[in-house]
Amino acid sequence: MLTIPFYCPLPNGLHARPAWALKEQCAAWHSDIRFINLRLNTQADAKSSLALVSTGTLFNDSCRLEINGSDEEAARRALEHYLEHQFIDSDSLPPPQAAPSATPLPRSLARLNPTLIHASVLAGGIGAGRLTVWQHDNLDRYRQLPARAEDNARLEHSLAALAEQLNGQLQALDGESKTIISAHLSLIQDAEFSGNIRRLMSEQRQGLAQAIITNMEQVCAKLAASASDYLRERVSDIRDISEQLLHITWPEVRQGNSLTLNQPTILVAEDVTPSQFLGLDLGYLKGMVLEKTGRTSHTLILARAHAIPVLSGLPPASLGLHDGAECILDGECGVLVMTPDEAVSGYYALAQKLAMKRHQQQINDAGLPAITLDGHRVDIAANIGSALEAPAAFASGAQGVGLFRTEMLFMDRDSAPDEQEQFEACQQVLVSAGDQPVIFRTMDIGGDKHIPYLPIPHEENPFLGYRAVRIYPEFADLFRTQLRAILRASAFGNAQLMIPMVHSLDQILWVKNMLKSVRAELKAEGLRVAPTLPLGIMVEVPSVCFIIDHFCEEVDFFSIGSNDMTQYLYAVDRNNPRVSPLYNPITPSFLRMLRQIVSTAHRHHKRVGICGELGGESRYLPLLLGLDLDELSMSGPRIAPVKALVRQLDYAACRELAEKACECRSAEEIELALNNIVVHEAPRPLLALETICVGEPLASREQVIQYLCGNLALHGRTDAPQALEEDVWQREEIVSTAIGFGVAIPHTKSPWVRHSSVSIARLPHPISWGADGGDVEMVIMLTLGESEGISHVKVFSQLARKLMNTAFRDALFAARDAPAILALLQAELEL
Repeated sequence: MLTIPFYCPLPNGLHARPAWALKEQCAAWHSDIRFINLRLNTQADAKSSLALVSTGTLFNDSCRLEINGSDEEAARRALEHYLEHQFIDSDSLPPPQAAPSATPLPRSLARLNPTLIHASVLAGGIGAGRLTVWQHDNLDRYRQLPARAEDNARLEHSLAALAEQLNGQLQALDGESKTIISAHLSLIQDAEFSGNIRRLMSEQRQGLAQAIITNMEQVCAKLAASASDYLRERVSDIRDISEQLLHITWPEVRQGNSLTLNQPTILVAEDVTPSQFLGLDLGYLKGMVLEKTGRTSHTLILARAHAIPVLSGLPPASLGLHDGAECILDGECGVLVMTPDEAVSGYYALAQKLAMKRHQQQINDAGLPAITLDGHRVDIAANIGSALEAPAAFASGAQGVGLFRTEMLFMDRDSAPDEQEQFEACQQVLVSAGDQPVIFRTMDIGGDKHIPYLPIPHEENPFLGYRAVRIYPEFADLFRTQLRAILRASAFGNAQLMIPMVHSLDQILWVKNMLKSVRAELKAEGLRVAPTLPLGIMVEVPSVCFIIDHFCEEVDFFSIGSNDMTQYLYAVDRNNPRVSPLYNPITPSFLRMLRQIVSTAHRHHKRVGICGELGGESRYLPLLLGLDLDELSMSGPRIAPVKALVRQLDYAACRELAEKACECRSAEEIELALNNIVVHEAPRPLLALETICVGEPLASREQVIQYLCGNLALHGRTDAPQALEEDVWQREEIVSTAIGFGVAIPHTKSPWVRHSSVSIARLPHPISWGADGGDVEMVIMLTLGESEGISHVKVFSQLARKLMNTAFRDALFAARDAPAILALLQAELEL
């Protein structure tokens, strides 16, 4: 027997994805392989992902693999290398979103004295509906089912039926939903899951139902005892698939406790499993209060993806008396608002109206081009790994796909995707893109991206090894199939092709010959292809930089892969903690190299983009603009902020900065130079059409102040509307700002003001402005920044004097739309 001692390198512990990856590595060998956690003294069959997860292994736990069998020596060498160099890469779980912190109750709401139940916020948003308390299935009814002779056959049938059901769901799902159901499918197909149930039936003489429940309880107990939040929250997934197995085996027992919605609902439960969530009519689900759901639970991930607010920390029993009551779930302030009256409902209706306007504005802003103040345009594109990511990327304002990682289609599976599957994936993203360009990077596999069904030997340094274009001649049929799929899909949009890891002209000439052959083959078969398919290369091998002029004769565009380029340029392994601090693309040498690539390509009229992580770094955007890159490609969430920043920069200043940076002697000097770049924000007039609201059905002083502060946030004049609202109310409660004649002038000087503003609400009906203020029909709110030179008292006095004038008042009330009000005030006031 051979052993491999190691410390768990996974920041999130041994959860489902790295467990599956380790299981795949171990399953390739005939030898028996045991995984042992020395801290907990837990053991598992290393060829079962479920068993591995059940060990409760956390980051830095002392562990050991024990290998015993005919190929133990070869297995030890391969697994030792995997654990040392690749295991950490399987921990691809994104860091859990921090639980949103509840904001203080806005004054406009607190003044209405709502009935509140406080809770913790897990997902933000606001929802209203009937509070419904739901209890989990009582498994005791299943425990009572007797053992039967046909239990083993029944288990096989139920597992197959459940797998078929989950596969059917996968066809209709996308995004997070598809990922989570895929994980559930892998769990029920795990030999450990079904094997434990069979052992309980054979060794302990348990009936099938009892065995399913016992297996569930044993696995959940191990997970619940973990010190890792993430592993503890996998209890819900084990319970979910176990309950589904019970339901599919005995559907008649479940009847009467199914979770169905037929009206707007705030659902209260101890927990809701992912499958239960996906089985609900989400049009009726307006919010959830879940006692035991944590911030990394799959149900919470799904809720966020569907914009459903979630609170936690309230046991269902504590809300039993409110079952059936109307309520509002406020995922911003962390409260349940019970039986809201008309005023409170009005507050939330207005809050949701403002939120919808903000959402629509974000959509509108996403369509704005990325053009600097002096008219220089740069294209902002998206990096995606599947067609499912494309719609969200374009909704965020992507002007194309700068990198479609086709290798994702080849990973985490037992065989390569066929031509039709690849064609459909490429076609789908092209249809989503419309006329926008989509750059398909051909499969960047091999090397560090191990593909179990390709006979590529283990390498000591996979980043410098047999990968990407280097493997294409050996696996020519695989490459030909991919080219056929991309060429066929090219007929449906603006497709472009990019080859990774190119370092010589011979490689690109070989690809061009293959492309020519495949195109002729498809035409001979009568299949449609685009007349042209622009061809480019990833610039990630430093030697290419010295022969860019030669490549310009053979390709149409270049895209700089800054991640690999940086580590190759500096001879730094970015995954090696001892040298990773040296990994920094913002140095004079790297910037000079970029400048050389871009200037040479532009002399030959070729476009250059960048698709590594550097492309989405707002801090370094002025440098990338100054180096004259044509396209920056990045992850979807970064697109809108980067486009907005481009619109605030001066291209000439960025050019000057880039030239200066290239002459700096160190990265520190470049960082200091970046601190001096000026981000311009266009000045805003004190009074503008965007700050004038006419005819809004605002029914109270609270709603007016809430709406006007919210409207300032919509137009970028404040980033903290509720904090600004608090400042307005502090002055408002000292003395009434109603000045008579049907007018009120609330005002404040506040640090929460980005642009000083005069906001106006011309109301359709008079409203009460408090006991001393009488009724008002016109509200003029002054919000001035702390550094504003104009005294708000001066403006207040000027307005008050004007309003004493009958002719001015009559003219103001006679102005029935925003342009008329704006013209009158601009003519009469010194603003």
